[in-house]
Amino acid sequence: MRNALAHAPAKQRTAVAAMLKTIFAQETKAEAEAQWEVVADALREKQEKLGVFMDASRDDVLAYMDFPREHWTQIASTNPIERVNREIKRRADVIGIFPIDEAIVRLVGALMLETNDEWTVARRYMSPESLARVTDNADVRLPTVTSAAAFTGCAMRLPMPRPSSVRRWRRC
Repeated sequence: MRNALAHAPAKQRTAVAAMLKTIFAQETKAEAEAQWEVVADALREKQEKLGVFMDASRDDVLAYMDFPREHWTQIASTNPIERVNREIKRRADVIGIFPIDEAIVRLVGALMLETNDEWTVARRYMSPESLARVTDNADVRLPTVTSAAAFTGCAMRLPMPRPSSVRRWRRC
């Protein structure tokens, strides 16, 4: 919605937002697609750029409606991924500078493992039963939890800068 409002003039953003909200208030995907066309046609008359943007983004925006209705609120929201991105930025800012590219890859990888553990065990975003309805595999199980502590070997060691400015990986 924010992307669409960026294409609308500032004075008309409230009206455009109200029109866009009517799309997401529909009960089924077919109704939402029909309402999308009505709104896009109405906006295209006054704001051609916004109409073109809506034509290009319809399938992506309404893709969440292919899933069961109980999943819609979780799939449509970007809040969880935005939270993960803020945490990555916060942790990277604490360190400040990384000696090589692989160091930041390891940090982000460790954060992703930590987040996966938390979301898998502590905060189930969707129940296994509801996920089983949208997968081909009826046997949906929790994945094996792998913590960052399991990576105590060479894979998690950061390469140490050498005085001669030659960087080498430590051998196990």
